[in-house]
Amino acid sequence: MYTMEGPLSFYKGILPPIMSDTPKRAVKFFAFEQFKKFFSDGTASPTAFGLTMAGLCAGILEAFLVNPFEVVKIQLQADRNKFKTQKSTFATVREIVKEGGFGDRGLNKALTSTLFRNGIFNMVYFSFYHNVKDIIPKSEDARLDFFRRFVIGLMAGVLASTMNIPADVVKSRIQGPQPLPGQVKYHGCFRTIKIVYTEEG
Repeated sequence: MYTMEGPLSFYKGILPPIMSDTPKRAVKFFAFEQFKKFFSDGTASPTAFGLTMAGLCAGILEAFLVNPFEVVKIQLQADRNKFKTQKSTFATVREIVKEGGFGDRGLNKALTSTLFRNGIFNMVYFSFYHNVKDIIPKSEDARLDFFRRFVIGLMAGVLASTMNIPADVVKSRIQGPQPLPGQVKYHGCFRTIKIVYTEEG
């Protein structure tokens, strides 16, 4: 990549995440807190089930917001032209909408896979983090307590990423370039799961 496309090629597709990350995280954490209250049934401490469901619902809402940005990002990253000569982010958006519209063949391609990916990640992350955080006692030392929360968050992130990566692979196959020009091999979440499992294990 460095030789053929230049050093800036490693930053292809950077604008969509920059544009979506701040509102995405705001929506996710706000939604989680609201769903946590909803599933707590008025009790002071939410149950493990309530935390799991709140994380799942927050992830699903997040997915609806980020999926169009993911489609654009994948298209930009798959472009093998040099950074300075490739289409701009907004030109790529116009091309995607022109060719596929706003539905599942255009700007919302692989939405089901993104719903699974974000739903699973947030379900596992929030439920693990909050349940384990409540089990391990707090430390009176502020530095030790920060380290406690850091380690729990790290473990939650690793576990959640491990659980959601299959859905991310499926999403990228659908949103990325197809193996043969003019032929749509990867289309539909469950169809793509079957193809990947059958051909690659």
